[in-house]
Amino acid sequence: MAYDEGLAQRIRESLRDQPDLSEIQMFGGIGFMAQGNMVCGVLNDSLIVRVGPERYPEALAQPHTRDFDFTGRPMAGWVTVGLGGYEADASLEEWVKLGITYALSLPPK
Repeated sequence: MAYDEGLAQRIRESLRDQPDLSEIQMFGGIGFMAQGNMVCGVLNDSLIVRVGPERYPEALAQPHTRDFDFTGRPMAGWVTVGLGGYEADASLEEWVKLGITYALSLPPK
């Protein structure tokens, strides 16, 4: 399994009202983009969220999170959220909200 399709579908539902949303295959998983900027993604059974540099320390301090370290070098402003951090719909919504808020704060690509 390259990524959890059930989690990807939950994210799609969470972002259903977001205009200019696109999906891309990346890192063997799937990424969700708004206005050309990454919001979040799914890799294996983990949620990847781009929270930005200002929210990064706070996000990383949450339970079930760790650095997004895909290449051996952590990506600042990105966190990986394990199942316990997004299992509840309300928790997933909060993570997606953080990602969309940051993505929409950036200039469109």
